Amino acid sequence: QAQLVESGGGLVQPGGSLRLSCSASGFALEYYGIGWFRQAPGKQREGVGCIGKASDGSTYYADSAKGRFTISRDHGVNTVSLQMNNLDVEDTAIYYCATDRKGLCGKSTLVAVWYDVWGQGTQVTVSS
Repeated sequence: QAQLVESGGGLVQPGGSLRLSCSASGFALEYYGIGWFRQAPGKQREGVGCIGKASDGSTYYADSAKGRFTISRDHGVNTVSLQMNNLDVEDTAIYYCATDRKGLCGKSTLVAVWYDVWGQGTQVTVSS
């Protein structure tokens, strides 16, 4: 059964860093586009960024993530990472990864309905 699991969340001070991981079981992530989304309390789920399938490798970041977040593939371990630097209290949310079977990544595809399999999410809290 295809399954995604996010890990790496936690409590960090403003200006700090976290590295989230999205691990897959039952299928190979290299053939899928991967999106990262987040949902803060009382807010809609929003796209953070995405990476295309491994043979493509394109990335796209929402304005809120540009220059601070980096998505990469960890080849050989079936994992995609989200490196988050210079975190702000506004980054506090549950972070989710999800797969796009078309393998695409771009501004027009970074919407939740485009994605198929979702993880359960990992909590990121930025607070002093």
